Amino acid sequence: MNVASSIKESNQFFSFEFFPPKEKQAWGNFTEKAERLANLKPLFASVTYGAGGSSHDNSLDVCGVIKKEMGVDILAHLTCVGASETSIDDFVGRLNDAGVSDILALGGDGRKDDVNNESRFFHAADLVEYVDDKFSDVGIAVAGYPGGHPDASTIAQDIRYHCDKLSRGSDFTITQLFFDNRQYFDYVSRLEISGFEQPVIPGVLPIQSLGSLRRIMGLCGASIPGDLYCGVEKAFEAGGDKAVMEFGFNFAQQQIAGLLDGGAPGVHIYTLNRASMCERLIGSLKSDGYFI
Repeated sequence: MNVASSIKESNQFFSFEFFPPKEKQAWGNFTEKAERLANLKPLFASVTYGAGGSSHDNSLDVCGVIKKEMGVDILAHLTCVGASETSIDDFVGRLNDAGVSDILALGGDGRKDDVNNESRFFHAADLVEYVDDKFSDVGIAVAGYPGGHPDASTIAQDIRYHCDKLSRGSDFTITQLFFDNRQYFDYVSRLEISGFEQPVIPGVLPIQSLGSLRRIMGLCGASIPGDLYCGVEKAFEAGGDKAVMEFGFNFAQQQIAGLLDGGAPGVHIYTLNRASMCERLIGSLKSDGYFI
């Protein structure tokens, strides 16, 4: 059973995102954290291409370790802009060899306007269609943006783009991080009105330090409510990152509970490759009756 099938049969699940360490000497620390989180029994774990230039080989290695040694199903990120069919086929084949049968189809950072680029892949929707046609046993997730994609001029335009991805064969959506649950529920409602009912998994980033929050927000372009950001800054001024982590734990716990109470099928937690916050969150939420 692949991840896409497991989601359909599950209720109030949680999953994690990991990014591969860039340097091999960091693997020991990474695998220790990943194993701690694997012991919490997530429904699946997503694996990115990694930060700062980590190679596809690093990602494949992480996929294999978490799948085969830790027993957690994997959703592997796959970007496509500028890629060749051969490179896509090779990566999907190597994932299959590692026991992975699900991808998160992404556009990526390649040049969409390069006239010398002979790739057939210009948007994530192109990858969705290609993989769905050629690899019928592969589950396909796509990324969603409750606050709107940075390249979309309006929310309505972004919804149209996302519906195109869904119509070409994607099985479910994982959203970009957000901090206002109303954005998520409005996003799901817009997709349902457009005729698409594939599961939409909200992505949640527990705030663990002021520095990491600023860095992530700068990278992904998501927005944060002003009062929430002020609360983080006040916590930092009062007690540094230890106080920020406590503030972030309380907010994430309330956010996840609100999402699940409102009907979200589960939550996908952006771990930043850190275990303690996620262990505490899942334990606390289970004690409150979630994820049972």
